[in-house]
Amino acid sequence: MDRKTKGIQGEAIAKHHYEKQGCEILETNYRYKRAEIDLVALQKEKLLIFIEVKNRSRKDFGEPETFVSEAQQNRIKEAAEDYIFGINWKKDIRFDIFCVEPNGDVEVFEDAF
Repeated sequence: MDRKTKGIQGEAIAKHHYEKQGCEILETNYRYKRAEIDLVALQKEKLLIFIEVKNRSRKDFGEPETFVSEAQQNRIKEAAEDYIFGINWKKDIRFDIFCVEPNGDVEVFEDAF
């Protein structure tokens, strides 16, 4: 399976997870300049969640949550700021990392950065 297909599958798993938690998915693959936010979710109209999805086919490359560099975090934050201003959001926000493990298990790091 190629990288793009894995990414699409990981995002679908994350989308399903957040929807089961009662969230509404507002955006997928939101782009701003050089940044992309995999998912933007709304939780009970009170919390906007920006989600970075990470997939790994093998664990020997390290844990997926460690692959969100400080530079990538900054780009995601910049894109989130653009999104927030675009919809005039005045409530809380959160940045999550959603990890799909090689065995199919998922791990969610809420408020990751």
